[in-house]
Amino acid sequence: MSAALPAYDQAADLRWLLRRPHVLLSRLVVVLWQLGTLTLALLLQANSRDAKTQKRLAERILATLTNLGPCFIKVGQALSTRPDLVRRDWLDQLTRLQDDLPPFPHAVALATIEAELGAPAHQLFVEFPDYPVAAASLGQVYRAQLDDGHWVAVKVQRPNLPFILRRDLVLIRLLGVITAPLLPLNLGFGLGEIIDEFGRSLFEEIDYRREADNAERFAGLFANHPEVTVPRVERHLSAQRVLTTQWINGTKLQQRQELEAQRLDPAALIRTGVIAGLRQLLEFGYFHADPHPGNLFALPGKTGPMGHVAYVDFGMMDEISNADRLTLTGAVVHLINRDFHGLARDFQTLGFLKPDAELGPIVPALEEVLGGALGENVGNFNFKAITDRFSELMYAYPFRVPARFALIIRAVVSQEGLALRLDPSFRIIRVAYPYVARRLLAGDTAEMREKLLEVIFDGNGRLRVERLENLLTVVENDSDSADLLPVAGAGLRLLLGPDGSSLRQRLLLSLVQNERFSTDDLQQLLGMLRRTFGPQRVMQQLRSRLSERMVGRPAAA
Repeated sequence: MSAALPAYDQAADLRWLLRRPHVLLSRLVVVLWQLGTLTLALLLQANSRDAKTQKRLAERILATLTNLGPCFIKVGQALSTRPDLVRRDWLDQLTRLQDDLPPFPHAVALATIEAELGAPAHQLFVEFPDYPVAAASLGQVYRAQLDDGHWVAVKVQRPNLPFILRRDLVLIRLLGVITAPLLPLNLGFGLGEIIDEFGRSLFEEIDYRREADNAERFAGLFANHPEVTVPRVERHLSAQRVLTTQWINGTKLQQRQELEAQRLDPAALIRTGVIAGLRQLLEFGYFHADPHPGNLFALPGKTGPMGHVAYVDFGMMDEISNADRLTLTGAVVHLINRDFHGLARDFQTLGFLKPDAELGPIVPALEEVLGGALGENVGNFNFKAITDRFSELMYAYPFRVPARFALIIRAVVSQEGLALRLDPSFRIIRVAYPYVARRLLAGDTAEMREKLLEVIFDGNGRLRVERLENLLTVVENDSDSADLLPVAGAGLRLLLGPDGSSLRQRLLLSLVQNERFSTDDLQQLLGMLRRTFGPQRVMQQLRSRLSERMVGRPAAA
């Protein structure tokens, strides 16, 4: 069996590498030479309009990252999900970094299986192929058959990974810290800590026992969500460097034409992927940090407006604290309500602004940048627009990226990039806004009920009807699920049920102002309800729901 894996420790790893100057210097020369020559080629030829030149550049990028090994391949994988950042004619090459890398020798894989599981592959599996079906940065996957007839995916780790990761992470951190002051804006701030976060996640990723735990935990969180599938772990055939799971027969979430050829709905699949990602961040606090197209598969079937997807590869996972999770939810709500002072406080709480930062001049700047981008049509706003416009603020204001958000940002960027590959017009905010608005209006958890009270009542206890109407408008404008009746029903159940005591109390208090009974808030509320749930609109929605049910009903025999 394998020895215990070393944990990431940048100080200890630096001392380890300094004691091996021949390893340090030889690898440093290779890294600097390969990255330097690639950078020079890009500077000279990146603007060329010749298709053959661009194809050669793309192949060179792929070859350089592949030759430099796992740490650099991970960077390329992240870039491969961003059609808005990387030329389309380079993406086809970069996507090969996801699971189309050169495999390591089959004999080495067989030896690893026997060393880890205590028996040769031909004794453990009824059928085991001579060649992997996919090879990625840290391992390669075989499609094998068990004696009960089920097919499984057997992931075998590349040899000597702890040494390779330890060596390269030290070099990447050294180069990062040296070049950080030269980076524009505040991009270099905390770069060492961000690399440390990346290093810790990589060392966790090469312990497949941890990945098995992650997969089972993830499956438990989505147990009541039929639109999300997580492959079952075969524990008796898994160890530190070998992981066996249920085989997923699906289509990669990579090319729209391929999905449509399989009669799959790209829009429904995008919706599922994004909402599943939001649930991980804002509900569960536990998320898949590497949702690139090689790790997400489309499955047949739909649940309402949601397509069916399967997640694989649970090596790179992370958690977000309850405090950060609630603050992020609040930040989306503050965006909905255009409360830029509240948003500035959220940035401060999350660590994107220093605790002692003066918010006075930042609030109008946020309103100018984010308010202008949001405008009347939030559908024009995507994550890249946010980061691009924030870069303008960084010249004048002390924004920075906390290390603990490095994997969160990677996950969100990868998720949005995946969606953009399938639909260039996709905007993540179109899905995020209605999702958060629905959760607030339903008040399905104590924390959501508390956040709802914070949103719809001001500091003096007055009801802010316009904010409640904003939330309803966001739900109604959701093109995929614009039916307000379920939302109204959930809100009514909350108001009249045992969980709505605080809401009822605050509503009653809002009717009493300066020791006098006031109906102003009540009149505004009733007016808003008449506008939103008038008889004509309710009948229209009922007819729409009835029509959908009739269409979905099977014909009589």
